[in-house]
Amino acid sequence: MTEFDAWLQRIERLHHRPIEMGLARVREVAQRLSLEVKCPSFVVAGTNGKGSTCAMLESILRAAGYRVGRYSSPHLLRFNERAMIDGSLATDQELIEQFEAVERARGEVSLTYFEFTTLAILRLFAARQLDAAVLEIGLGGRLDAVNLVDADCSVVTAIGLDHADFLGATRESVAFEKAHVYRAGRPAICSDPSPPDTLLEYARSIGADLRILGRDFEVIGFPLEIGLLQPQQQWTYRGPTLRRASLPIPSLRGPHQLRNAAGAIAALEALEQALPVGQQAVREGLLRATIEARFQVLPGRPTVILDVAHNPQAAEALARTLEQHPCQGRTHAVFAMLRDKDAAGVVEQMGSRIDRWYLAPTSGARGMDAQTLASIVEPIAAVAGRFEPPFDSVPDALAAARSAATADDRIVVFGSFVTVADAMRVLRPTGG
Repeated sequence: MTEFDAWLQRIERLHHRPIEMGLARVREVAQRLSLEVKCPSFVVAGTNGKGSTCAMLESILRAAGYRVGRYSSPHLLRFNERAMIDGSLATDQELIEQFEAVERARGEVSLTYFEFTTLAILRLFAARQLDAAVLEIGLGGRLDAVNLVDADCSVVTAIGLDHADFLGATRESVAFEKAHVYRAGRPAICSDPSPPDTLLEYARSIGADLRILGRDFEVIGFPLEIGLLQPQQQWTYRGPTLRRASLPIPSLRGPHQLRNAAGAIAALEALEQALPVGQQAVREGLLRATIEARFQVLPGRPTVILDVAHNPQAAEALARTLEQHPCQGRTHAVFAMLRDKDAAGVVEQMGSRIDRWYLAPTSGARGMDAQTLASIVEPIAAVAGRFEPPFDSVPDALAAARSAATADDRIVVFGSFVTVADAMRVLRPTGG
């Protein structure tokens, strides 16, 4: 075991619960560290789309010549994926130095894994003299450790139902939690065109400069969420103070990415005085933006598509993108979900797009066994011959799908970050 791995294991054991919402403990340690992110910062929350929005923000800013730090979670294969500095992963040693600093500062204060590592990465960013920081909320917003940062501009992306145990079981309760990333008198972007009233009321109550997709900024040229997008097509962004025409379709696939792109550009427009960005940088940034496991198409035949869709809203976007990128053959699904997710809602969105299912368990305390998953999937999507017997693991399910698929077929691996990561460990050595 490396020193870095030992640190991660130690951090994971520090707190008696894996998740404990609240900012009191993490704020106390941040004060002891004199932690301050001095560069212009963007904090991005949302049920779906926040990772893609962060990726586009980072890509555009880097195309404009800025030195950018991007914090995201969870990671797929390596913890270091959470901390990107100027397009490169933070090194083990850089992170260990920050872990040591947080450990010295926390004293008797108990921190969760997420809180401890968030402080470490924010401290790394503060030390690296960045021009901008793009920070993704982990869960919710109001009580998430990233919300310690007094963001210069905050973004809330698509609002759906997820993490009901922590955020509530309605869009109104979820929106209320996410709206707390907004700040008084500062730009507050919402790229969900139909935000619940709780978000509007909170933004109004604190005097945030709220800008909503479809009201204050918009996509011109394509209706959101529908229509087949072609790489050669173009679209126009119209915001409160500027218009950006002849923009390329983002490299991230799916019509919903236009909504995320518009939110990213609206955030940049809001901080135009601090971080001016030219038209060419916007174009280049949209074309260069990458993020793994968001309709990620791997080379080779049969086609393998990786997507971390793990709630009904994300599954709906995945289903629509599959429709817009049809294949000549069948669609095989390698599917595994966590126990606390809405598997039935996901299957309802995906059922008609899948020709054959390969079900697998997920590991860990939140894992769902394949037999339980089958009991959920089959009544919703059952058609004679469409289900393989449940497999012992995602790699086994993937191997069976690859064996059964023809060159014209495609295999979609989805259901959780854990599912995709298990598949990537198999696929990456072969060029995935």
